[in-house]
Amino acid sequence: MPRGNSAATDIDVRVVPRAGRSEVAGLRDGALLVRLAAAPVDGAANLELIDLIARALHVAKRDVTIVSGERSRRKRVRIAGMNAADVVDRLLGRAG
Repeated sequence: MPRGNSAATDIDVRVVPRAGRSEVAGLRDGALLVRLAAAPVDGAANLELIDLIARALHVAKRDVTIVSGERSRRKRVRIAGMNAADVVDRLLGRAG
């Protein structure tokens, strides 16, 4: 799932739009499963994904970018300034 170094980490994300609430829901098929309350209309789900990941990782929204899959449920998201282990631990709620 994660690829990267201390400069940036890329993660594979599987998005489920129109969920009851927005949350990180674990792993599915090697990708981070994220449920989003927003519908995939006018980029609303992408904006909510960036906001959710930024809040979970305690980073600025400008440090989270969608590098591929903007119009797909499968996306590649880049987090600047974090290593892969920290990204996974924080997103999956592991102590560390």
